[in-house]
Amino acid sequence: MMSEGCSFMKGMFLGGIFCLFMSLFGTFSPGPQGDSHQHHHLKPVSKDELQKLSEAQMSDLTHQVRVFCLIMVTPKLLVYWATANDTWSKHCDKSVFYTSESSKALEAYDLQEQDEWARLRKAITHAYENAGDLRWFFVAQPTTFAIIENLKYLVLEKDPSEPFYIGRTEKSGELEYVEYEGGIVLSYEAMKRLVEVFKDEEKCPARGHALWKMSEEKQLATCLKYCGVFAENGEDAQGKSLFNKKSVTSMISDSMSKNPNDVVESCCSDLAITFGGMPAGQMQIMMYGVYRLRPYGHDFHDSLTFLPPKDSDND
Repeated sequence: MMSEGCSFMKGMFLGGIFCLFMSLFGTFSPGPQGDSHQHHHLKPVSKDELQKLSEAQMSDLTHQVRVFCLIMVTPKLLVYWATANDTWSKHCDKSVFYTSESSKALEAYDLQEQDEWARLRKAITHAYENAGDLRWFFVAQPTTFAIIENLKYLVLEKDPSEPFYIGRTEKSGELEYVEYEGGIVLSYEAMKRLVEVFKDEEKCPARGHALWKMSEEKQLATCLKYCGVFAENGEDAQGKSLFNKKSVTSMISDSMSKNPNDVVESCCSDLAITFGGMPAGQMQIMMYGVYRLRPYGHDFHDSLTFLPPKDSDND
């Protein structure tokens, strides 16, 4: 009898764990059946491939690849907000700061929403509806520093009418997602599908039903997966990540301790697009290093030039 009682209690315990698991992941949907993930490691076009293009084709590409930047801010992060506004965001073809509440200090679109996932949904919908002829979207936090020209180079020959969702990928169980701290890139088609699935609360709820809250990056990945858009890892020809959730200082420090004889090569990609967790002062230093400091007479032999947005006061 004791054995039967123990078995019963064990069964009840395991059943409870199973119910808990199902409650936690009840908002997950497996997505449409039959979808196959064809690509995972997304790399920029090589210089050899670029040289095959005519000058007219390259000129067309540099004008066609234009980026709408969505920068998610809150008044309590005002110093980061102000720094992002004064630095890298000026290189976006259009940048909008989306805030949780109005602020007199800086211009932003007030979403009047405190919940982070609900706020991100509203920002994505607003950006999609106001994008005009822009076909690439970059979602970032105010502590992220982005080199927009490198982002444009990554998607140079990619078709925005295809469902792309790019960044630094991670896995949580069966769910593969792009880390928010490193920035998130979406094609026009990905945005279109996402805005459409937002309308269906069963497939993509505005507020999760799990016992504890999922992060925005995972909720976004769940909704995108349902509509056939999968996370793609952005990397260079050597396999180094282009999207980084750590700051340059932190990455160099890690490299010095792990690879003291090859610090630079083991640290960061020459075509890095983002660095996350950047203090405001470091962002200003990054602007100096990336856009202002130049070795006189040195030629990088770049085939393309991405022109700044019209009337921009970028560096």
